[in-house]
Amino acid sequence: METKRDKTALITGASSGIGWELAALFAEQGINLILVARRKKELSHLQHLLKSKHGVSVTFIACDLTKENAVRRLYDEISMLNVHIDYLVNNAGVGDFAEFTHSTWNKNKYMIDLNIKALTELTGMYIPHMVHKGYGRILNVASTAAFQPGPLMAVYYATKAYVLSFSEAIAEEVKHTGITVTALCPGPTESEFLKASCMEGVRLIDKRQMPSSREVATFGYNAMMKGKVVAIHGTLNYLMVNLNRFFPRQLIVRTIRMIMKKKQ
Repeated sequence: METKRDKTALITGASSGIGWELAALFAEQGINLILVARRKKELSHLQHLLKSKHGVSVTFIACDLTKENAVRRLYDEISMLNVHIDYLVNNAGVGDFAEFTHSTWNKNKYMIDLNIKALTELTGMYIPHMVHKGYGRILNVASTAAFQPGPLMAVYYATKAYVLSFSEAIAEEVKHTGITVTALCPGPTESEFLKASCMEGVRLIDKRQMPSSREVATFGYNAMMKGKVVAIHGTLNYLMVNLNRFFPRQLIVRTIRMIMKKKQ
């Protein structure tokens, strides 16, 4: 009989934050891991930690998924390990705080390549294998940003809208195949993401009590295992997202711009 010890999870963006905590949660359940991120040192540390604590198999592959043919090379390298990916977690993502007129194409392209292209390509590579086996769980990390346009982070918000729409669509396509697709939509979370995205001082997060990466990861993991399609973390985030339907879209966009401004 197949057990969790026979199953493997592939997690991108595993070197910190939500990805790191998701890796820990899978390991706690005895699920083997393939961890992907750019930072080799952090991945190596996480590998040692999870192997010694939980006795699972942990392989890490350090790579930048935005590089030309990086996803194909990653797929080929994993194929050589002769393992089946039962759980795919597309967590790798990046944001950037700036008015679009002051942003650079290099940063925007990087966001699109990581948040959209790599996620879509990895999903496309592994979902046929899951369908063939008749089992699989996919967790795509979107955001509450997916539900409305985001002035001052226009490209980031748009990429997360894509992730949500894409996830909901393919969840419907594969719902009778034994595969589930979940879009995790957290709000602001205590992680490296905020600093990396230059969001310090933004009114949205100023003096706000934010959930830990562990809290968000646990919520997402449970939603994935239950096969929930859209998982919005936090009661306040859930209410805010659903309030959008009751107000004119133009007002929503203006409000987002106001709360996304940095304090003077």
